[in-house]
Amino acid sequence: MTQINVSVGKIMKERNMQKTPTVKDIVGAGKQRSYSEIVEFLDKNWSANATEPTLIRMKQLDHAFDSLSQKIDTILISGTNGKSLTAYFTTQLLQAEELSVGTFYSPHTLTYNERFSINGETIANKIFTELANEVLNTIENLQLTSNTYEILTMMALLHFKNNSIDIAVIEVSDTSSKNAVHIFNPKVVAITRITEQETPHADAQTITQMLSIVKAGTHVVSADQSKLNLHAIQTLATQKGATWAMPIRKLAPLSYPFEQLHGRCAALAERVAHIYINIFAHKDAIIVSSAHNSLLAKQKGQRGRPTTEAKRQAEMHPKKTIEQFWKDTTNCLPGRFQLLDKEKPSILLDNAGNLDAFKNVLLGIRLLHYQRPLKGLTVILGCNRSDLNMQEFLKLLRYFFKKTSGQVIVCPIEPAPGHHGDQVWNVEQVTNDIKSMKIKARASKNFKEAFEMAQKSVDERHGLVVITGSPSIITEYWKNKGIKRITTPTA
Repeated sequence: MTQINVSVGKIMKERNMQKTPTVKDIVGAGKQRSYSEIVEFLDKNWSANATEPTLIRMKQLDHAFDSLSQKIDTILISGTNGKSLTAYFTTQLLQAEELSVGTFYSPHTLTYNERFSINGETIANKIFTELANEVLNTIENLQLTSNTYEILTMMALLHFKNNSIDIAVIEVSDTSSKNAVHIFNPKVVAITRITEQETPHADAQTITQMLSIVKAGTHVVSADQSKLNLHAIQTLATQKGATWAMPIRKLAPLSYPFEQLHGRCAALAERVAHIYINIFAHKDAIIVSSAHNSLLAKQKGQRGRPTTEAKRQAEMHPKKTIEQFWKDTTNCLPGRFQLLDKEKPSILLDNAGNLDAFKNVLLGIRLLHYQRPLKGLTVILGCNRSDLNMQEFLKLLRYFFKKTSGQVIVCPIEPAPGHHGDQVWNVEQVTNDIKSMKIKARASKNFKEAFEMAQKSVDERHGLVVITGSPSIITEYWKNKGIKRITTPTA
């Protein structure tokens, strides 16, 4: 019997020696890069190894880190527009339920740090550098050629693991097979909207790609308003073995004018958080201990009349309401949408880069004008999307400026690392096209010149300068102000 045990022990030892090495075996001291060296490396490697399947590399890297992607609950936020705000609102709601939440945003505005946050707190340079070195050294030891997004995704998982989060909320800007997020088995997938350039209805290929991140057992919910899109989403979700939730209809009660602009994103976030809280999270002692304060958890009904003590406790500790939550929640994200009404003149930032997003920012301008009449309006437009349908975009501008007085300054923009975009607009040509629509328009040589012209063109106290067209022009604004880092606002 002893001899048999020894033999089995030898066999097990040999098997263990043949196992794929884990992070304990792979990660050593390695090269220690500085923060600036890491940023420089990330900037240059967005397109690295584009010919090989991402998922194969990510699985190898993930396995080296003990398969973190399978050990952390994830919520994926996808869609055409509104992803960042939906991720932000979802994070705030889950925090209100006393969960620790890690959020992975995309893209960033000024620094890569903005992509990582724990309970709304952006990652510090020191921790960012340590995580990057650990991941990069592991990649080198595995002899992989990973691109920047894969590296950032692994860093996010490691950051979340080190902070023992309960749930990770991940913004998905690209659902193609090249994206690292396909490694996750999400608990919930939220789709904000799926829109094409010229029609609210997306083609089958676009919807299929958007739903590629859905796995069996995932709960799927959407804020899309097209019945055709919703039917296609439901059909595909069911085919994948996912659970389809009813689509979002009502707007969350945000303050004016944000209810009209962001109310559907907020309502989608509320539904996402409700699903996660009631189906995946609060089934244990956590919810029992704090149920009376929960915004979203379903509570068992009380039989009979409440006791005197129960009434007294209710008066001393009034139950929070979701309406109060939305009233107290910050409704903007720097680098995505932000109204700087303390500036002179007021400034509206929006990273809109497609027709649907442009419609929303123009609606925002009109709503602000209704709230307080504008004395001067200038739109600085910096777009680097060659796929934008210019004919439809010009029609959109013409309709807007028929009802609102103002002008456009067209600004040349180069896409920042990690931002979507390709070729720069022909500024002179676009300016002439806008003028052909009988809209006041001017061309600028760079953002600094455009901003100085815009400031002089509107009233200092009651005017509005709108900066929009791409995430990269928002980056230009903050750089022009001398800001080096942007943090995610807390509620």
